[in-house]
Formats: sequence, structure tokens, C-alpha cells
Amino acid sequence: MGCFPCSGDGDTSVKKPEKKIFQTSSNHKYKRVEQPQPKQDPWPNQKPLDWNIRMKIAAGAARGLEYLHDKMNPPIIYRDLKCSNILLGEEFHPKLSDFGLAKVGPSGDKTHVSTRVMGTYGYCAPDYAMTGQLTFKSDIYSFGVVLLEIITGRRAIDYTKSAAEQNLVSWARPLFKDRKKFYKMADPALDGHYPIRSLYQALAIAAMCVQEQPNMRPPIVDIVTALSYLASLKYDPEIEPPIRKSYKSQSPQKSINNEETW
Repeated sequence: MGCFPCSGDGDTSVKKPEKKIFQTSSNHKYKRVEQPQPKQDPWPNQKPLDWNIRMKIAAGAARGLEYLHDKMNPPIIYRDLKCSNILLGEEFHPKLSDFGLAKVGPSGDKTHVSTRVMGTYGYCAPDYAMTGQLTFKSDIYSFGVVLLEIITGRRAIDYTKSAAEQNLVSWARPLFKDRKKFYKMADPALDGHYPIRSLYQALAIAAMCVQEQPNMRPPIVDIVTALSYLASLKYDPEIEPPIRKSYKSQSPQKSINNEETW
């Protein structure tokens, strides 16, 4: 098991893991990205992560996956990408950790690696779960689930919710079809403090990643490019007014075409 920085700077070799802890500390230890258990705050006395930090984490995690897929030789399929395997350090710099299920990816003319299905329920790509054929696009699906968790504040699987909302991807798919409903997928903890155009773009990326057909999912390099751009757009809640649920009562055409009405 190892971990490495999810950025283009510094040493990106697999190394011994740093201690995994749940609180921020002053000695550069890392904490896991955890979705809260029902009625439980895993990080007491800490404000919810704002939009800028969430996009920074998403872009950093994507760069870590890009390193595994495109820069390692031989390339590696992570196979167990999930929020709890992303560690956060000082200034919320992410690292991927726990490579116990990682597999060397296909090479040459091979399109997949046949293996026993392993991973975490809710993150596992349906094509891999049904066939046992592991591809780089299996990781892309898992990343899409993680990105949805970052945006929505929901868990990949949450049995405390109604049957229609227990599986995050199943809940999100109908909402993906109507852009006017995208605001329903923003984490309520953000309290409307996010840029609507960036929300649309981030959700569009997530929707492409969790496509049922693996060949419809984008390559990791495209995801890195898109999320790095979103992370570079610093949202200032002091300048842009928060987006409120009163949007539901507004004219959809006016709301989408004139962002000053949000």
C-alpha cells in the first residue's frame, strides 16, 4: 500500500503511506476524504468544504489517476478509487492511497484485463462487475462517482435514504437529463455559494464518467484538463450572490440565459 501526490509537481513515485488520520494537523499529516455517516460530523468544528476547495480536490485526484494511467510504465488500473482512499494534506492537497487492488493495465493489442471482480460497491463500474473485464474506463466510472460525491455531499450508497435515492448514480441519472434540475444536485451545505456555470460543467463531467457504456467515458487526460480549468476559476461568494432554491419559481428560460437572476 502506498500513496503519492495528486499533482504535477514534486515526486510522483509510489512511496510508503503517511499516517492516515481524520483531523487536520500541523505536521503535514493527511486526512481521508470521508463522506459523513448519517447524523454524524466526521470533522467537528470544521466548516463544510467550499466550492473552490472541492474543485481543487477533484482536479488533484484526477491528476493522480492520470499519473497511474498515462505516466507509469507499465500503466496501472487503480480499481478501488473512492473518497476514503483520497487523503488531504496541508491546504487540501490530495493524495491517492491504498493500492492493494491495483492491477497492471492491458498492453499491446489487449483491451482489458480479466480478473475476479473486486472493489467497493457503489464505485464499481457496471461493465466490470458483470464481465470481470477490467479496463482504464473502469477507473473513470469510479472517478465519476467520487466527483458526484464531492459535488452533492451524498454518499455513493446510503441506505438511510429512500429506495430511489440510495444509489447516488441511479439518483443522479434522471437529473442529468434536465439542466434546469442541476441545482438539485448541489450539496445543501454549500448554501448556494457556488458558480452555476461551473456546477453545470462539473456535473457534465461526472455524467460522462458514469456512462454505462465504457467507450462513452472520457479519457483521464480530458478530465484533468476540464477540472483543472474549473479549479482555476476562483469563486468569490462576496462578489457573486448565492444561488437560492427560489430558482424553482423563476422562469427557466430567464434563469438559464441571464445568470444575474440567480
